[in-house]
Amino acid sequence: MKVSLFITCLVDTFQSNVGKATVELLERLGCEVSFPTSQVCCGQPAYNSGYVAEAKKAAKNMIQTFEDAEYVVTPSGSCATMFHEYSHMFTGDVQWEERAKRLAEKTYELTQFIVDVLKITDVGARLKGKATYHTSCHMTRLLGVKEAPFTLLSNVKELEVEQLPNSQNCCGFGGTFSVKMMPISEQMVDEKVASVRKTGADYLISADCGCLMNIGGRMERLGESAKVLHIAEVLNSR
Repeated sequence: MKVSLFITCLVDTFQSNVGKATVELLERLGCEVSFPTSQVCCGQPAYNSGYVAEAKKAAKNMIQTFEDAEYVVTPSGSCATMFHEYSHMFTGDVQWEERAKRLAEKTYELTQFIVDVLKITDVGARLKGKATYHTSCHMTRLLGVKEAPFTLLSNVKELEVEQLPNSQNCCGFGGTFSVKMMPISEQMVDEKVASVRKTGADYLISADCGCLMNIGGRMERLGESAKVLHIAEVLNSR
């Protein structure tokens, strides 16, 4: 099965280890992974800030970049959601709207792809310790991926997964929200850190690097001991 990797800005710039884990995991599961070098930002920061014209430029580039892909897989529920948003951006522009729909139909978040397309629920991972999982807003509420991460984590050997209190609450990142509304964002992430602390977890796991960067940064400043991991790193652990 041929997979085109959509790596995302945050992984490319700040968390290349997540990209490495994603490629190794997919290849171990029998996928042939390619990396289209013309990919850039998906346009989400501009789009969420109201700069639709600028976001459309980025969207057109990404549609063209992945047009010939068999499957597009990304280690980010948020960025996968943005690909599904493209068709709404181009409503009324028949050519680009149809091309955007075709891209959305073959785009998957990593755990969604493993469970729903590859039909694999146990990737043979092993990680000793206690973990809790943060469910990101875009991935669960917009993309609709809720069970796949828990299905895969439940089969990681020696890993105990504890339910995160108030798991439905946003971590306060929200892209530019955390910059524009910093005092509110800080209170939201403090609530999330307190919830992590209550679980006594050794690891905080999520499938979105933006959330992990926000929560992890706050945890570090507060001197918390739990280690922050992207789910790709967990699933690639042996």
